[in-house]
Amino acid sequence: MQFKFIPLAIALAYTGSAGAQEVIKIGHVAPVSGPSAHLGKDNENGAKMAIDDLNAKGIKIDGKPVKFVLQLEDDGGDPKQGTSVAQKLVDAKVNGVIGHLNSGTSIPASKIYYDAGIPQISPATTQTKYTQQGFKSAFRVVANDAKLGGTLGAYAVGKMGIKKIAVIDDRTAYGQGVADEFAKGAKKAGGGVEIVAKEFTTDKATDFNAILTKIKAKNPDLVFFGGMDSVAGPLLRQMKALGINAKFMGGDGMCTESLPKLAGAAAANGVVVCAEAGGVSGEQQKGMDDFVARYKKKYNADVQLYSPYVYDALMTMGTAMQQANSAQPAKYLPVLQNIKYQGVTGLISFDAKGDIKDGALTLFTYTDGKKTKIEVIH
Repeated sequence: MQFKFIPLAIALAYTGSAGAQEVIKIGHVAPVSGPSAHLGKDNENGAKMAIDDLNAKGIKIDGKPVKFVLQLEDDGGDPKQGTSVAQKLVDAKVNGVIGHLNSGTSIPASKIYYDAGIPQISPATTQTKYTQQGFKSAFRVVANDAKLGGTLGAYAVGKMGIKKIAVIDDRTAYGQGVADEFAKGAKKAGGGVEIVAKEFTTDKATDFNAILTKIKAKNPDLVFFGGMDSVAGPLLRQMKALGINAKFMGGDGMCTESLPKLAGAAAANGVVVCAEAGGVSGEQQKGMDDFVARYKKKYNADVQLYSPYVYDALMTMGTAMQQANSAQPAKYLPVLQNIKYQGVTGLISFDAKGDIKDGALTLFTYTDGKKTKIEVIH
């Protein structure tokens, strides 16, 4: 009897191939540099948690074990950088993209993903234009500006009894969009409300004295700001320093755990009212509480804002691949369009445009330096 010897390298290669995993590459884009880096890092953390959970499931697609991997990219919140990293992800042949955070980067990048046939789920883009471009590859898991801004406008007039409003935006796609929708919502609510001032700044500004001095002369009951927390905090500080005693309202971009640190004593109890584009209540609250606790244990940090939505976006994409039995974009995209996934932020399903169906909003204020829920609005 003759024994056939197989060289060790060949033997190892052969045995290794039997359990070889197919790699599914997911791109993730957020600003991990610049003024919103703390939010971008929060997003990345949510994506990493989802990847770990998907891989822990031991998923098989088309009968083969798969491994999900992340390709992390930084768009710095800059539209040019955003399109550059979008092309980089396309060239890397990713199977899908989670991102971007800012509307100003997500909207131009969405054309690049659409042209390449790569599904994109944004966990944070609220500008209405994002899903109105006719791109069947673009989805979002949060309510859009029309709902977010409009609801805040109606709440300010109807629930808070506001009569005189000053509006400031940072001229970004997100900031201008949510501010415009807020003004529309406030006017639609009636009640004799008056927009007494409309001013704008930039997303990198630090000195607001000129516009705030103009606003002070108008004596508003409320100042609405369209922009991110990195500008909202200093703006609120300077309002207090100038003796403007109006309420301060804004959208999800400023509705973060960091706002009290950025605003200091100016974010006194009940001064700020803001909305997060999502929300859970009742039985769903336990799932969100569990996520927050897991996040804290894993990163020794609090959830800032969007990480639960990033987590849900990625888990939704992974589920669509499982149901389609394929990670090829052309094969799982039709499944994604009709998905129903119960996430930590609620039920994820999309309308014909890619907007989340029945998107909820949560209104918050700040009490003793902590973000405090007011109510969930559907």
